[in-house]
Amino acid sequence: MIVDERTVSYIHSLEREDSPVCMEIAREARAAGIPVVRKETASLLKTLVALKRPKQILEVGTAVGYSALLMCQVMPSDCTITTIEKYEKRIPEARRNFARAGESDRIRLIEGDAAEVLSGLDGPYDFIFMDAAKGQYVHFLPQALKLLSPGGLLVSDNVLQDGDVIESRYAVTRRNRTIHTRMREYLYRLKHMEELETAIVPIGDGVTISTRVR
Repeated sequence: MIVDERTVSYIHSLEREDSPVCMEIAREARAAGIPVVRKETASLLKTLVALKRPKQILEVGTAVGYSALLMCQVMPSDCTITTIEKYEKRIPEARRNFARAGESDRIRLIEGDAAEVLSGLDGPYDFIFMDAAKGQYVHFLPQALKLLSPGGLLVSDNVLQDGDVIESRYAVTRRNRTIHTRMREYLYRLKHMEELETAIVPIGDGVTISTRVR
């Protein structure tokens, strides 16, 4: 945990209830061991979408569709979301959840590997939410940057890996070392690219907020 448990519990106590459909989807996902954005991250995501008021949103990593539906609650009525998912077992569930929420017309789910799908998209997108395989963020970044409009936001979740990212490579388990190395590279690039201005926010599992400045 990045922030102490008492602080997180207090923040959670202040949160308003979500839509009944989103609450049900989140409960089902957590019961099945499927990761969804944490409550405080969900609040930040919705706030950023409401602030930016995007026309086109790109989400890399659909899972069961929870975060896309969160964004639907606050995005403009004429905004659409393109979301990418390669895990075949979750795609039908995501589509069912979009239908449950009555949002199938505003969400386009593309099946396939994000590395391949991104190269085939035209864009531009003025809001991109990165929430896929953490070890692939650094590989997705060049194409995501091409698709991001000037002044657009790139929001990336799970960047601090429950605090592991600050540890030495040899302090994390062997199976996580590649992800650890790639995430540190991703964070370094975000903070040092001239095209982006980036803040690293230590809430949830760590979130970066990057805006394209050139």
